[in-house]
Amino acid sequence: MNTEPRDLPPASELDDHGKRRRTALSCMAWAGAGVLWTISGGVPRSSLISSAHAEESAHSFSFVQISDSHIGFNKDPNTEPASTLEAAIGRVRKMPQRPAFMIHTGDITHLSTPAQFDTATQIIGNAGMPVHYVPGEHDVLVDNGDPFFARFSVQYGRGSTRHWYSFDEGGVHFIGLTNVIDLKGGGLGFLGDEQLAWLKQDLQGRTSSTPIVVFAHIPLWALYPAWGWGTDDSAQALALLNRFGSVTVLNGHVHQVAQKVEGDMRFYSAMSTAFPQPAPGAATGPGPMKVGADRLRSMLGLRAVTHVAGREQLAIVDTSLAEAGA
Repeated sequence: MNTEPRDLPPASELDDHGKRRRTALSCMAWAGAGVLWTISGGVPRSSLISSAHAEESAHSFSFVQISDSHIGFNKDPNTEPASTLEAAIGRVRKMPQRPAFMIHTGDITHLSTPAQFDTATQIIGNAGMPVHYVPGEHDVLVDNGDPFFARFSVQYGRGSTRHWYSFDEGGVHFIGLTNVIDLKGGGLGFLGDEQLAWLKQDLQGRTSSTPIVVFAHIPLWALYPAWGWGTDDSAQALALLNRFGSVTVLNGHVHQVAQKVEGDMRFYSAMSTAFPQPAPGAATGPGPMKVGADRLRSMLGLRAVTHVAGREQLAIVDTSLAEAGA
């Protein structure tokens, strides 16, 4: 992965349809660098985590993204992923501004067993805040994911067979999608016609100035299709989102920070709390990357996202467990 910062499109690219860069979330990501980038009036600026928190408005809200906890994994480089998940949750508990909720972008477990789900949800529950889950492919190994969807039925609707959902917080519309059922060639994610029809209906009637946050496990952009790091029919979903002026798409699966800016859409892949994977094309294929114990926590981490209502500003911070002192 190229860890050099990328230039944002200039403010002159604003259009006449409510698409404002100041409402867009932007991150110039060095993996775990703990640098915060925000957009205000079309001008990007950076600050360290400590000074960024000091600037947050009393009217803001933040949320946390964690991903790929893989409870039950027991090989190198991390034979105890429960301990690193605990470290990540400890970091969340110490945040100076209490997040409104947490998003987990999948692979909560490694083998979809009830005991692994129990361990993961018990640890995550210690954060003391609502948690919104989407499944990873490791969470749906049993009965096509039925145990996962039954366990988290409250967010999907009790008795519902729907595997996707949405909610609103502080003027931002959040959409949780499932793209790990019926994987396509090479392991590419898949949404399917039913989910795409629901997404179209969910977005109807919302103004183009509504900030949108979409979260799923497998990237909705073609990060590295040769390794299955993309979603086969994501173009149809992105076409439905294209009219919105601020679209942020969060995913897990790749176990590393990666980002792409395409028009008013910004795509962000997150670190794992369990183990890193190689950069795209840097190995014969994806999978756990063996690193020394002294490096492991520098390659694991979590993400904090803040929305400041008064300035219509969203900001993102990726922090490694080593930097967090976890």
